Amino acid sequence: MTANLRAVAATCCYQVVDQGKSLSDVLPKAQFQFPLPADKALLQEICFGVLRYLPQLDFVCQQLMAKPLIKQLRPLQFLIYVGIYQLKFLRIPDHAAVGETVEAARALKGESMTKLINGVLRSVQRKPELFDVSQAPLSVQTNHPSWLVQSLQAAYPEQWQTVIDANQQKAPLWLRVNTQRCSIDQFCQTLADAGIAFSQPQPQMPQAILLEQAIDVTVLPGYAEGWFAVQDLAAQYAALFLTPENADRVLDACCAPGGKTGHLLELAPQSQVLALDKDPQRLVRVRENLQRLGHQADVKAGDAATPKQWWDGELYDRILLDVPCSATGVIRRHPDIRWLRKSADIAALATLQQQILIQIWPLLKPGGTLLYATCSVLPQENQQQIAQFLAHHPDAIPVALGLGIDDSQWQILPGEQSADGFFYAKLQKKAN
Repeated sequence: MTANLRAVAATCCYQVVDQGKSLSDVLPKAQFQFPLPADKALLQEICFGVLRYLPQLDFVCQQLMAKPLIKQLRPLQFLIYVGIYQLKFLRIPDHAAVGETVEAARALKGESMTKLINGVLRSVQRKPELFDVSQAPLSVQTNHPSWLVQSLQAAYPEQWQTVIDANQQKAPLWLRVNTQRCSIDQFCQTLADAGIAFSQPQPQMPQAILLEQAIDVTVLPGYAEGWFAVQDLAAQYAALFLTPENADRVLDACCAPGGKTGHLLELAPQSQVLALDKDPQRLVRVRENLQRLGHQADVKAGDAATPKQWWDGELYDRILLDVPCSATGVIRRHPDIRWLRKSADIAALATLQQQILIQIWPLLKPGGTLLYATCSVLPQENQQQIAQFLAHHPDAIPVALGLGIDDSQWQILPGEQSADGFFYAKLQKKAN
């Protein structure tokens, strides 16, 4: 018996918001139940959309329901959000959206709730004014938790609304040409021959290809042959800023899922790269990605905060330190982050980031380069981390990032250059 797609979508959203599970974990397992690519895509669209507009969907519900559904009926509350999202944001005919959503209630053992759900969705059809959020709290207007809105307002008084707007957009699909397997011109010609529209918007980064429409990357020409990797433009800067050379010993700490590891080896295929990550499960994907791209690295499970457990005692020429962070720069790509992350998490992450920086710095050779990176937009994880570190490490010298950027630090905000939000800081250790 085929699973009910809307019931599965409601369950996924419930697991994220109420149970604190990552959408990256629950969605692929849910999609596995649907063999058709169109069904997998619709399931993702609904889950992403509900999580993107959750406060406004709930705001509409509050106007139509005396109280939200709780306890064992809680997944049905999320099913109502699924129904409202379809009516407001998808080009599914209203009668199909309502009918399929009511049918999904039966799949969730909510037979007794079908009349309520039908009534709520019919009211949403008739009353577009329910979506007027002009007088609603800012968290509803922005579809972001209050603590995050306040943090963005404090950090970016002129640009916070732009960041919020970018977070509400669908993330574009960026590719990086694997120049060890295929020339940039050859790959571009292959895309053109296949009728796939693309651009190369960054002249200094011709390997960065922006597809005009999202597509299942496994059907793109050259996927099996390892001609390209999927990697956002912002993340593609990492290896280019670090400038590895063939004789270098390179540490890619906190490396999963391995996109930057692959790029380092494309730039310096003869370098010795240690790809380190705390989570052995995530290293499975790192190995798969490197194998498809044809790269060789020493892939090892280890905690960057405790190098004594895995370090061989030999210093590194270059270190890429992409530390665990709030991921507030990639919300458009992972809309669940805004509901999984809590205000209290930021101080704990900042403590961990400083600990990793302090522990990893002694592993760098005198004259060597360390690149600190996060996919966060919060200063506590970025500029403040570097300032704190520099205050206690006189042997650390900020140096220009390169690629025409004279500063040693750069905060990319979501949507700038069609890229994710990212932060970079480049430090060199004083030579003896």
